[in-house]
Amino acid sequence: QVQLVESGGGLVQAGGSLRLSCVASGYIGSINRMGWYRQAPGKQRELVASITNGGGTNYADSVKGRFTIFRDSAENTVYLQMDNLKPEDTAVYYCNGANFVLNYWGQGTQVTVSS
Repeated sequence: QVQLVESGGGLVQAGGSLRLSCVASGYIGSINRMGWYRQAPGKQRELVASITNGGGTNYADSVKGRFTIFRDSAENTVYLQMDNLKPEDTAVYYCNGANFVLNYWGQGTQVTVSS
């Protein structure tokens, strides 16, 4: 089992920044990719950014150039640096850990961007 705990959400004005953190514990050796997803009210959950064990990253087109995913392997932590936030970034953000078979999810953290 893998446990994921997010933190760092909150309320910010448009143009501002937030940094989300996700601490992983448990059988983390089974995970080969970490990611951040988000779900806005009435919408499906969508991938925001991901990072593989090899360091490869992937971003949704809507956040490219504004968000950065990175990790501290020594601390088993993945971060999502969010800059130039827009009202449409408002959502619950979920940390995800995955391998070829399983997906693990955190409890989610709310990000609200006011205009």
